[in-house]
Formats: sequence, structure tokens, C-alpha cells
Amino acid sequence: MIKKIDKNEERLRRHTRVRKKISGTAEMPRLSVYRSLNHIYAQVIDDVKGVTLCAASTMEKSVQAEIKDMTKTDAAKAVGKIVAERALSKGISAVVFDRGGYLYTGRVQALADGARDGGLKF
Repeated sequence: MIKKIDKNEERLRRHTRVRKKISGTAEMPRLSVYRSLNHIYAQVIDDVKGVTLCAASTMEKSVQAEIKDMTKTDAAKAVGKIVAERALSKGISAVVFDRGGYLYTGRVQALADGARDGGLKF
């Protein structure tokens, strides 16, 4: 019997494998990405303390007004710029990028490019 591959289970397997190696500290926190079907979320996390330092997503009212007529990829780039702006205001200039098990293409890559354009260093 042929079993259908559960893509989210495979993504979670990749994510846990990568998370064994990377971790965010106070000096260099982790920029974590979550991508749903319609939205994208980004958080800057200090794993030592276990706190989220700043975050941005397409669900926020202020962001929704800005990305109203954009494609999902363009919206991801805008979220990347917003999270970079918020991180820089908190004194964070360099982060470790955690793609969350997603392939580095499309919206995930656009978010990373937006964060770089916003001034974050990976």
C-alpha cells in the first residue's frame, strides 16, 4: 500500500534536526520563520532566556494596511523589513536565521532578503 507523504511531518523533522545545531543567544538571537498558507510570521528569539525579543507578521493590523494589494512574496519581504526595523530599535544587529524546516525559496527567502535590506546581518 502506498502511503501519502505528510509534508508538515517532514518539515518538522528537518526543523528539529536544524534546531539541534542552532540556538539564539542575547548577543546573536534567532530569527525564526513560520509560514502558513496565507500568512507569514517572524520572531527574534533569545533561547537562553526563552523570550521573544520582537516579532512581526502579516496578521497585524498595521501591516495588513501596508500589504493590502501585494502578493504573498512581497508581503513576506515587507514583514522581513518590519522585523529588522524592530530588532534594530532594540539594539539587535545580527541574528541567526532559522527557516523553520521550510525550503529556502519563495516567501522564506523573501523574508530573509527583506530583513537584510532592513539592516540585519545573518
